[in-house]
Amino acid sequence: MRNFILFIFVVSIFQGYSQTDYNGEGPYSQLIIRGVTLINGDGSPPRGPIDIVVENNIIKRIQVVGYPGVEINETRRPKLKEGGRELDASGMFLLPGFIDMHGHIGGRAQGAEPEYVFRLWMAHGVTTVREPSGRGVDFTMDLKRKSAKNEIVAPRIFAYTGFGQTSSTFNPLNDQPISTPEMARKWVRANAEKGADGIKFFGAEPEIMAAALDENKNLGLGSACHHAQLSVARWNVLHSARAGLTSMEHWYGLPEALFSDRTVQDYPLDYNYQNEQHRFEEAGKLWKQAAEPYSDHWNHVMNELLELDFTLDPTFNIYEASRDLHRARRAEWHETYTLPSLWKFYEPSKISHGSYWHYWGTEQEIEWKKNFQLWMTFINEYKNRGGRVTTGSDSGFIYQLYGFAYVRELELLREAGFHPLEVIRSATLNGAEALGWDDKIGSVQIGKLADFVIVEENPLVNLKALYGTGAIKLTEENEVVRVGGVKYTIKDGIIYDAQRLLLEVKAMVDAEKKKSNWELKQPGIKD
Repeated sequence: MRNFILFIFVVSIFQGYSQTDYNGEGPYSQLIIRGVTLINGDGSPPRGPIDIVVENNIIKRIQVVGYPGVEINETRRPKLKEGGRELDASGMFLLPGFIDMHGHIGGRAQGAEPEYVFRLWMAHGVTTVREPSGRGVDFTMDLKRKSAKNEIVAPRIFAYTGFGQTSSTFNPLNDQPISTPEMARKWVRANAEKGADGIKFFGAEPEIMAAALDENKNLGLGSACHHAQLSVARWNVLHSARAGLTSMEHWYGLPEALFSDRTVQDYPLDYNYQNEQHRFEEAGKLWKQAAEPYSDHWNHVMNELLELDFTLDPTFNIYEASRDLHRARRAEWHETYTLPSLWKFYEPSKISHGSYWHYWGTEQEIEWKKNFQLWMTFINEYKNRGGRVTTGSDSGFIYQLYGFAYVRELELLREAGFHPLEVIRSATLNGAEALGWDDKIGSVQIGKLADFVIVEENPLVNLKALYGTGAIKLTEENEVVRVGGVKYTIKDGIIYDAQRLLLEVKAMVDAEKKKSNWELKQPGIKD
């Protein structure tokens, strides 16, 4: 409660700050975080109180210093060195920094610039982001370098260039579209030379996909794919996984791999892919066209993906408005943290991607609820059989806001059947493994980097405590309060006050509202 009173109090003071004024505290030659309960990303149960010692961004000691409810013997605690910093986190909960495996860094159409997006992510404990295509490799690589040097407030960035994407300084095929396997290989090699970490595919002709994935695999880079309907009839998830794809996004291409009595989706004969209500409405009927859960074909597809060590990045949250538009549209954070331009982008439109609310109603939502049940069944069982499931948000579309949507993805993994500790593992160590960085991040281990999330409430008891707006709680005195919200995000040993980052976001949004005297209104409501 005290934090939220402070939050309201300083809003008026904060209006005089620069939008990018705050750069965190540190790094320090030594940082000791005192008295936390550790919730690690490796699936182990919580334990504490613990002191964690960091030196020059490397975890050096993880020391149990007592027992719950028993006064700590101060003589047994790690000693602070000269020039070091202590952070008293007594009674708080510490987790590894979160990894968003599907994070677009804003967009021109949304009017969302990196400093806005980054602060929302960091305020929710996201210290690492894989960007699966965006404004181009030059744009992303510049931000990646600045983040690595901590010149900007931002998560560390893994850049996955959209397949075939070019820029003013990256044009290996001289504006020619990729139309042959050799052209695909040439583009892939140039992308690697540019410094990208991988490729985001949407699909292509089978021989081109095979060549690109083979070349990328030989170079040791990562890959992701949204198997768009335009190519999926001839190239589904199984084809990609066999060819070397390392992860799939969303769920497109998976039901198609599970077809047992058809080869294409049951499209209505007046279907038009460019009509996004058609596209998303029919997508909500797709999982029921796949093989029954636990049937022979269903098991065969799952087991082959497991053998290939394939990663599933479901991004449940980005489709939630399809099953409950009202819930996503009326989320309480929109009034304070959603930019006017972003809200406009979300509204019903024939042009803006993901704004497919031409006439979205009960029938569509019911189909999507059934779709989610079948989809979640596959994802949960994949996890149960040892498969890697990661956490991605795909924010900036369909009423899903950066940072807040990431926490909602955690809740939806819980709905799918994940134990809260499995949810945290999906959000941390699994993502690190998929990125090939599990020796550096993803769990709190000696020798790894100092990337942490610190929360005053136990997120295993209530994942809503991770939302920037906190969780609603009734006290013993019958008082309604807000609790939680990330307290500190620590990236590369630098301490960021999460509530202060949110204040910066609020200042940005308020400034944009003031320019045009704008106020948020629900679609179709007039003055």
